[in-house]
Amino acid sequence: MSEAEDFARRMRELKERGGLSYGVLARRLHTSTSTLHRYCKGEALPVEFAVVDRFARACGASAPEAVDLHRAWLLADARRRAGAPAPDPVPAAGEPEPAVVEPQSAVVVGPPAVAGRGTGAGPTATESGARSSWYRRRAVVVAAAGLTAGAVAVALLAVTGPDRGAPHAGAGTRAGAGAGTGGPGGSASAAATPSAPGAAPTDPPTGPARPSASSGGPATAPAQTSAPPPVPPGRAPAAPLKAAVRSHVWTAGCDHAYLAARGPGSVPPPPVQADAFAWATAQSAVHAGSQIVEVTLHGTGAGAVVLEGLEVRVGARRTPPAWNVYQMSQGCGGGLTPAVFAVNLDAPRPLARPVAGNDAGNRLPAPAFPMRVTADEPVVLRVEAVTTGCDCDWSLDLRWTSPAGSGTLRVDDGGRPLRTSAATGRPVYGYALEQGRWAR
Repeated sequence: MSEAEDFARRMRELKERGGLSYGVLARRLHTSTSTLHRYCKGEALPVEFAVVDRFARACGASAPEAVDLHRAWLLADARRRAGAPAPDPVPAAGEPEPAVVEPQSAVVVGPPAVAGRGTGAGPTATESGARSSWYRRRAVVVAAAGLTAGAVAVALLAVTGPDRGAPHAGAGTRAGAGAGTGGPGGSASAAATPSAPGAAPTDPPTGPARPSASSGGPATAPAQTSAPPPVPPGRAPAAPLKAAVRSHVWTAGCDHAYLAARGPGSVPPPPVQADAFAWATAQSAVHAGSQIVEVTLHGTGAGAVVLEGLEVRVGARRTPPAWNVYQMSQGCGGGLTPAVFAVNLDAPRPLARPVAGNDAGNRLPAPAFPMRVTADEPVVLRVEAVTTGCDCDWSLDLRWTSPAGSGTLRVDDGGRPLRTSAATGRPVYGYALEQGRWAR
């Protein structure tokens, strides 16, 4: 039985036991009856954890059942992403070998983080891969320790700390996941840089600011096991983690804003979240004011990897471009505020600060390190970055340890920085559906 079939089977069993009709469940999940039918038949897969969580609670699933359903969804989602073609970046001379870039994915298990970057001249970006159809909307995937149903799954997946008795090789490993410029995106790439035992981790290379496009696809870093195979001369050993990055995550799946140089008459209607990358890239748009980044992490070896901390790097600060602000929604609301890692890009040294969330009056605990990751138990980090004063290029460094050693995984947008720009004082446009045009 495939991962998707196993997930669909669990959904059918919960639905039958809960005694609710497809119509009632569809309304509670904020989706259509036909879409729910497809989920339960294994013909489609939810792209957001929130749908899985609401389904489990609506059917009265117990905490263990919610955990099993969440794990089945994570595995099915990982299998779906693994089936899509991914570019194979070639490292420049002297640079670490990049990891394979995978299609977009999202999972939130643990602290959230925010990323962004841009140039005043207007960014440009390209990304391969077919975009999801209208019903495959990439919405916010939420998971927090100590939550009901689905949140319990997250808590169980991200609580275990490192084995302090295990030996650490001391080798520094670095992996980078791309950067976003012109449009918001979510793809990422990763590369590992080894160092001799006892040596300090090598800092990531820096360079001049350049426009980048955020991609909605995840990026994977090469894997490193406790007994890594021989490494050819000049090639870096892979990190024992695979990272899937989404950088076009909207609040509640509908609320977001972009900066674009084009006038309202030449900008198409706002897309659904699943098509945000393509829309933003076509408009050379930049995240306005804030950006949510979700990183899904899987172990690639037989052992466990411990995530120990998250650091923010701001590579460039520029004056925000004098462009127009285009709001994707006039306000969509929602009873869920996920727990995240909040980042203030305007701070001299931005930190990823854990912030608790709220689900219909129930407090969601703030994410906390250390977290344990294996091949079967992924962890999702959600980061929300904000700025009111700069056009910022930034990335994240995720520190990890394993029995084979330790290192740092660079999280960015396909090898380039993420980009987020302030939008204070800029003209703001919302889309008037009845008039079929953008209006102030």
